Amino acid sequence: MSRVGNKPILLNENINISYKDNVITVKGPKGVLTRKLHPDVDLEKQDKFIVVKPISDIRKARTLQGLIRSLVANMVAGVDTGFERVLEINGIGYRASLEGKTIVFNLGYSHPVNFEIPDGISASIEKNNIVKLSGIDKEKLGQVAASIRRLRPPEPYKGKGIKYAEEYIRKKAGKTGTK
Repeated sequence: MSRVGNKPILLNENINISYKDNVITVKGPKGVLTRKLHPDVDLEKQDKFIVVKPISDIRKARTLQGLIRSLVANMVAGVDTGFERVLEINGIGYRASLEGKTIVFNLGYSHPVNFEIPDGISASIEKNNIVKLSGIDKEKLGQVAASIRRLRPPEPYKGKGIKYAEEYIRKKAGKTGTK
């Protein structure tokens, strides 16, 4: 029995939800999100709540209940308040600048790296080394943040590279070089 899947999702008065033919559309002050849900799971709207119910008692339907509940809850939170992800650039000479819908990174390579920001995601850069990404789709935002981090992952000896703001890089000791 899913503990996450049984929790109801609270809706604010400024959020509208329509559900038809396994397609859910969530409208809020920040925007609109649409997702096709699995046919083994159904949604019930009760007053100010949404409850996710499995259609049958088969194992697959019960396992999908928690996943679908989390996806719908993220959609509701995204159109209501939005999501934000912060990346830090560490290293001498490492920096970023925003040029329209493109972030230009100088990451110690022989050339600058251009990263095109997809639609639905907005970016801002503070102090040349802090990149703030925001958007209403949590999945898309996480994918964009991971793609940026992959340009120069943090290395364990000096900590140089791109890391998430809440990430801690455990540093290794270098060579001891005994004589």
